[in-house]
Amino acid sequence: MSQEIIDIVQNYLTPNIPITLVSQGAEAVVFTTHVHPYLPQDSNKTGETKYIIKYRPHKKYRHPVIDQQLTKKRTLGESRLLAKLYQIDGLKVPKLIACDQYNGCIWLEFLGSQLPDNNGFSNLKHFLWWNKADPYNNVVKESLLKVGQQIGILHWNDYVHGDLTSSNIVMVQDKLGVNVWNPHLIDFGLGGVSNMVEDKGVDLYVLERAIISTHSAFSDQYVEWIMQGFSQVYEQHGATGEKKLKELLKRFHEVRMRGRKRTMIG
Repeated sequence: MSQEIIDIVQNYLTPNIPITLVSQGAEAVVFTTHVHPYLPQDSNKTGETKYIIKYRPHKKYRHPVIDQQLTKKRTLGESRLLAKLYQIDGLKVPKLIACDQYNGCIWLEFLGSQLPDNNGFSNLKHFLWWNKADPYNNVVKESLLKVGQQIGILHWNDYVHGDLTSSNIVMVQDKLGVNVWNPHLIDFGLGGVSNMVEDKGVDLYVLERAIISTHSAFSDQYVEWIMQGFSQVYEQHGATGEKKLKELLKRFHEVRMRGRKRTMIG
């Protein structure tokens, strides 16, 4: 991580908003803070509430004008997408708090927690590793069925994620149940509107490959449970849903075959 980027963000936010670095991706840098962008600081006296700040740094290899235009477009696009997704009944995504498209900055609701025994942050990847001693227990099964349902709701409403890995699914523990976890989809920087079965098939394939790469010994069952939950959403819509599901699963199989062929050829 470049200290220069951290200094730029801190200078932009001013010293009144302390930040903690979380991660850096190709597109954005993610921080957490306990300060709300609009509410007074004393509104969070306990310091328990956290927020996500997602910042798109300037790319020096791009012309400054083009870079500014792209940053504005992508920041605003992701914010608008999240605002729409948040209103879909049953779909769990972070709540959008603020957007500064001119400076490439988005404030979001913080989701998730640290898993017990130093097992890391509660994204799906770490959650499955945490359960590796009993990989097929009922909590894992129910959680993966819910993961599939979340993707199903997203796709049924003609949206796609664009980077659907197990790291971009956050497991949030239900306040009413110790062993009940609810998946939330995060990081829609590459997401968008699409009614194309190809785009949805690629979403499913990307997640399948992510699970195979990190949980290969259990991946067949894990993917099967996810697809069961996914199919349930479409089947709830009767004959129309079943027809769309059949088309989508066929394309998912085709995308999978293309991916395997590329792997074999190199």
